[in-house]
Amino acid sequence: MQSFKVSQAARLLGVSDDTVRRWVDQGILPVTDASPTEIPGAALAQRAVDIAASVADPTDVLSSARNRFVGLVTRVQVDGVMAQVDIQSGPHRVVSLMSAEAARDLGLEPGSLAVAVVKATTVIIETPKD
Repeated sequence: MQSFKVSQAARLLGVSDDTVRRWVDQGILPVTDASPTEIPGAALAQRAVDIAASVADPTDVLSSARNRFVGLVTRVQVDGVMAQVDIQSGPHRVVSLMSAEAARDLGLEPGSLAVAVVKATTVIIETPKD
């Protein structure tokens, strides 16, 4: 089973090293017998799911899309009729290209709460080389 050092776990969860250490001390995250401290991958994955579930989706809609990223707008770049909108959702940066009119109608500006909805027919999964 794969395990992760505290600093790796923190980056994967989008929190500080101190937060991961606190969760270990509180028994929220288990550790392996390794030295330095390592968190089992399965426990880290479950914590990531728990954190994601705790972020409320501010929209009140039913949707078939399952890939929903709740986050904050960090940048809106309008150039003519098009706009690029960047959303930071935990450790994930999601970029959307839309009409400038849509960006204005949605009132998007840095600091706005937004949900990026991704519906794709192709999802590519990669793993690190051993």
